[in-house]
Amino acid sequence: MAINLDNLFNSITKNSKMGDFQDLEHIDGLSISTTSANLYSKRRDDLVLFYFRKGANYASVYTQSKLISENIKWNLKINKKKIKAILINTRNANAFTGKEGFKGLKILADNLSEELTLKQKSDEEKPEKIDSNDILFACTGTIGEIFPADKIKKSIPDLINKIRYTQNKYIWMKAAMGILTTDLKPKLAMEECYIGNKIVKIYGIAKGSGMIFPNMATTLGFIFTDATISSTILKQLLKQNIKKTFNAISCDGDTSTNDMVSIFSTCEVSNLNLKSFKDKKLSQFNSSLFNVLLNLAKRVAADGEGASKFISIKVKNCKTEEDAKKICFSIANSPLVKTAIAGQDPNWGRIIMAIGKANVDLNPNKLSIKFGNITIIENGKLSSSYNEDEAAIYMKEEKIDLLVNLNIGKKEFTSYTMDLTKKYIEINSDYRT
Repeated sequence: MAINLDNLFNSITKNSKMGDFQDLEHIDGLSISTTSANLYSKRRDDLVLFYFRKGANYASVYTQSKLISENIKWNLKINKKKIKAILINTRNANAFTGKEGFKGLKILADNLSEELTLKQKSDEEKPEKIDSNDILFACTGTIGEIFPADKIKKSIPDLINKIRYTQNKYIWMKAAMGILTTDLKPKLAMEECYIGNKIVKIYGIAKGSGMIFPNMATTLGFIFTDATISSTILKQLLKQNIKKTFNAISCDGDTSTNDMVSIFSTCEVSNLNLKSFKDKKLSQFNSSLFNVLLNLAKRVAADGEGASKFISIKVKNCKTEEDAKKICFSIANSPLVKTAIAGQDPNWGRIIMAIGKANVDLNPNKLSIKFGNITIIENGKLSSSYNEDEAAIYMKEEKIDLLVNLNIGKKEFTSYTMDLTKKYIEINSDYRT
């Protein structure tokens, strides 16, 4: 499967190298295929198929927007514990497309299920019939445009032909590239861990650059493991770990109609029987899953549209975690804070403003604020050690850490975001043109 290096490493990828990404390799029970359905004016991979020969346990979390895409409506109607495939298209969100958009998915599901059934008969000793409701969909792109079901349907034979039963780093890279829209970089992450004495893999890819604000989820994310874990436990693990990962990022304060994060288990590793997501035998897996999700979430925030800086905001010693979260996102979603950071201006007054508008009980006389290791506010007033020139030098860094300490409790939260630059305006003012 050839990789389009021109598509992968062009001038806007900030000199990325293949070596910058983890070495995702093979997961038993999973097949990957990518192709172009010519959904863009410039040819590129825009369709990605993940196919599970023996089926996969799965769980998903979706956007809480009141206006959701047709593919999420489709997925919510699927009540099977195992699925056989998920098809992802870019360029078109299939949102606000009504009955025709949903009908397009039904046409694709019927066609893809027929083709995969033939694939089963060709390749499997005990072939299984694949039904249309064995297939999930993910769509991303422009809202309100007619869903290009015909174009996608014409590309399904090529997708089937390109199915590979083993993966390598290049194939994972193609998949990660194939789901991008305005992103500049593919987003991949991996961990290996033990369940009992069996080593298992957790691989993931994601996309997201704009219309990013946590309301579960905040982007598209797909996690794969070869562990044997039930759909029920997967759901509990995903909901638990999403809170401080994908639900801790914001690029622009806008929640998409299409957000979803899914996890799939191929059950190829015969690990110990697990009866609860709280089982101690899952402790390593739980920790590793969190790491993969956080890795991907941070990559989404760092690759926000027009971003020049990655910003982490930690708010600690609050009365409640919810208070800490409110302050985090009041800062993360403030255009004034984000533009000041883009301009490398240590304008701490804007941080004060954002804390104040979060509507959280606090004691101003106990408040402390740091930029990196530089103390700005201490015990509610400007620190005697604060040096504006030193802070201005720190603001030139690509990674900015903000710390807010309320000193009135024991709870904390950390969020991740990016700055707001002129490039963000350029990208979104001509997004469709």
